[in-house]
Amino acid sequence: MPHLRVWIHYVWSTKKRKPLMTKNIRRQIFDHIRENAKTKNIHLDFINGYTEHVHCLISMNANQTLAEIAQLIKGESSFWINKNKLTREKFGWQRRYWAVSVSHSDVDRVRDYIKNQESHHQQQTYAKEVESIPNFSLNFDSSRTEMVFPSISKVSFCHRVTM
Repeated sequence: MPHLRVWIHYVWSTKKRKPLMTKNIRRQIFDHIRENAKTKNIHLDFINGYTEHVHCLISMNANQTLAEIAQLIKGESSFWINKNKLTREKFGWQRRYWAVSVSHSDVDRVRDYIKNQESHHQQQTYAKEVESIPNFSLNFDSSRTEMVFPSISKVSFCHRVTM
């Protein structure tokens, strides 16, 4: 089996960016995502987020794709959230996600960034964060309440997927 160390920083939002992940259920959701990832042989190194989005730092295996990892984590977790009635309304994730490779030398910095999501978003909204991602011009269309990704040719390290 080949040895592979590819770090990926994933970000995805709740459907229509609704702030459904309240403080009292966020940890429960993140713990479940971590346990589910483990059963699917996905090395989820770090997870955190805020009311309407999730950040994950994942070390990929040789037999995994970006799309498969996102589908396994997002699909199962939304099913679990609804089955356990953690939110008052039907829960769902936005179809799209953002994924970018992370240099091994930057892993600790990304962990710190993910760890501090709550304090970070008390100062800056998620929409502003999306607009300010360095070296990545995401266009944010507030009328569609989801991220709109630029073409892959402009940003070679971005993986765009519609699930």
